[in-house]
Amino acid sequence: MIKDVLAAAEDRMKKAVDAHERELATVRTGRASPVLVEQLKVEYYGVATPLNQVASITVPEARLLVIQPWDRKALGGIEKAILKSDLGLTPTNDGTVVRLAFPPLTQERRQELVKNVRKKVEDGRVALRNVRRDAHEALRAMERQKEVSEDDLKRASEQLQRLVDTYIVRMDQVGKDKETELMEI
Repeated sequence: MIKDVLAAAEDRMKKAVDAHERELATVRTGRASPVLVEQLKVEYYGVATPLNQVASITVPEARLLVIQPWDRKALGGIEKAILKSDLGLTPTNDGTVVRLAFPPLTQERRQELVKNVRKKVEDGRVALRNVRRDAHEALRAMERQKEVSEDDLKRASEQLQRLVDTYIVRMDQVGKDKETELMEI
């Protein structure tokens, strides 16, 4: 039973780290990347739809994204979604495609983005701690119902803490890598 609780906790921690990596991938660096915009929600016939489901996104140059909708009626919604996002970019619409030019980041903007990354890393740590709390509560409930002994609870809690520490290190490393990428000129 303890193994089941720990396995479920580890699975949730893996998912939290994966979600954290995906979230950090959306933080804009100096280079254009389709990942930055593909999950933006576009109002398409009254339904909020991810951008990658209404348009193709290409990177013809290092600092340029070209978004070509499959339906021209989606152009306005794509522009609105980009303007509402926190990318800080202004789209250019020529009637058939939307172009996003990525200007070089200023030092001030880089530092602002690093602060944003650090906040997201801390949010990820909180998610991991919440998983630990839930698993620990499940273990304590098992002990109260006399399904496990006090010694088993203590050993399981120590294993759970080691798991959390491992995943926090992974999450911190992902954050440090993103910070390094942001500070490159």
